[in-house]
Amino acid sequence: MTSQVSSETEQGDGTVVGEQRKPAGAKDVRRLDRVIIRFAGDSGDGMQLTGDRFTSETASFGNDLSTLPNFPAEIRAPAGTLPGVSSFQLHFADHDILTPGDAPNVLVAMNPAALKANVGDLPRGAEVIVNTDEFTKRAMQKVGYADNPLEDGSLDGYHLHPVPLTTLTVQALKDFGLTRKEAERSKNMFALGLLSWMYHRPTQGTEEFLRTKFARKPEIAAANIAAFRAGWNFGETTEDFAVSYEVAPAAAAFPAGTYRNISGNLALAYGLIAASRQADLPLYLGSYPITPASDVLHELSRHKNFGVRTFQAEDEIAGIGAALGAAFGGSLAVTTTSGPGVALKSETIGLAVSLELPLLVIDIQRGGPSTGLPTKTEQADLLQAMFGRNGEAPVPIVAPRTPADCFDAALEAARIALTYRTPVMLLSDGYLANGSEPWRIPATGELPDLRVQFAQGPNHTLEDGSEVFWPYKRDPGTLARPWAVPGTPGLEHRIGGIEKQDGTGNISYDPANHDHMVRTRQAKIDGIAVPDLAVDDPDGARTLVLGWGSTYGPITAAVRRLRAAGLPIAQAHLRHLNPFPPNLGEVLKGYDKVVVPEMNLGQLATLIRAKYLVDAHSHNQVNGMPFKAEQLATALKETIDG
Repeated sequence: MTSQVSSETEQGDGTVVGEQRKPAGAKDVRRLDRVIIRFAGDSGDGMQLTGDRFTSETASFGNDLSTLPNFPAEIRAPAGTLPGVSSFQLHFADHDILTPGDAPNVLVAMNPAALKANVGDLPRGAEVIVNTDEFTKRAMQKVGYADNPLEDGSLDGYHLHPVPLTTLTVQALKDFGLTRKEAERSKNMFALGLLSWMYHRPTQGTEEFLRTKFARKPEIAAANIAAFRAGWNFGETTEDFAVSYEVAPAAAAFPAGTYRNISGNLALAYGLIAASRQADLPLYLGSYPITPASDVLHELSRHKNFGVRTFQAEDEIAGIGAALGAAFGGSLAVTTTSGPGVALKSETIGLAVSLELPLLVIDIQRGGPSTGLPTKTEQADLLQAMFGRNGEAPVPIVAPRTPADCFDAALEAARIALTYRTPVMLLSDGYLANGSEPWRIPATGELPDLRVQFAQGPNHTLEDGSEVFWPYKRDPGTLARPWAVPGTPGLEHRIGGIEKQDGTGNISYDPANHDHMVRTRQAKIDGIAVPDLAVDDPDGARTLVLGWGSTYGPITAAVRRLRAAGLPIAQAHLRHLNPFPPNLGEVLKGYDKVVVPEMNLGQLATLIRAKYLVDAHSHNQVNGMPFKAEQLATALKETIDG
């Protein structure tokens, strides 16, 4: 299919939207509506830092943006090899965008491996900036280049800019007293300076960042700043770069407010702190480091001033055990992990279901099974979240859809856990966790009131008139049991995994009581108040595309493309996966075709087909990367036409 390039299509080809201009004595400047840049090099070349700094300056400039960091799982893969390539892709624009983009307009390749690993993603006419110093015979042979790709004509379809980045960096730092190896480490800052000139990015923030980062080593800070400035000056003076580009701020894309760039994991951490403050409860995190969830632990550990306690446990089981103990003690309790950790935590999640205590279990999904792809993204833990415990142990499931939405999803998960006294699963993934976008900082008054009342005294009167405390006497509206903080006089009660008697909480093996408790716990989850599913269907379409989690951006971008081409298609996106929105069945039956794109082999589609008897069609991808909007649009068009 073909798509027209406009502010709504997310074509991502850096369309020129203004006339070329050339002030007297200056280079040409062209205005673009969007650009997609990918920095690529060895995992030790600082590509993630380079991309992060370019992103920060782009955010401060006011562009809308979306990022896709992509790096190997090894701490340091063999230098110069394809498995060792680390990349960072940034899509920024003067209007609303949704994805990191399908194909880069600009590739910065620090070595032959980076070029070979990424050149296949480039469209014809893309800018390719290569560090020629690394294109030695040995380095090229290591990745299978028989001939030098910079000289054999294989890159003739691109605008090639051969730049000796390493040599220029060393020359720029010759007066700093550094060894050649030390000076070479700043070549990523030279590249950042060059790209900052090329796209008119601010520079002050990066220089301040470098001074802060290397405050204890001022000579290293000065060297990096010098390399950064040298890269800028090189772009300004060299004849190889005859044109620079402007991408205007995306003022019309954002409602009024104060914005900052934020990643999914950072938004989650802030959302948890906000939930703690809104609930007037101390926040406790019991966690074990695991990719890609560790950043939540790292960030929360910095905020003890907000009453946050973080515990890095010896393993996954200890982490959730400590968190559940904190929940019993009256804290807003959280444990963070990824898919392998959820498997280890499953017994304690079941215990939390039995104890009926609020607990947030945050799963930052990654490629599996087993260790799988630790640094790649996937959505394959949905069925584990739904059913991955022994017995009937229902758990609510909430899924954010964008990095910034992780903040709101954390608040929603806390609302459900606190209101209904239940563990809640929050399913983010590596794409959201590491990706970033602008986030409007909410005012305190916009946040929900999450305060709860602890049990204060007896709540039941026996036949003899005596007043006692029944730990499983339920709220008739929510079916939640009272939350009794240990140490409150008269509220002593048993806890443990053995089945409880309804009301009293005494140990019970009675068959009828067990049947009642199982059904009651399920009814509590089924009765959770969640909003109706909103459907975006301006044209009365007959095909609905239904998604969940991080597929929101690619799905929405693909839907925009199809509508721009005149094809009617409806879209709906689920935040609540257990229980489903009350109107979901009615929505599904209103369409002839339902397509469910997922980064798994069809887990949501399986649930939809089973519960609603709807012939949902799966469109699946499990390659460790998010969907590309163009490929998804093609698949959806085939469904509409089929």
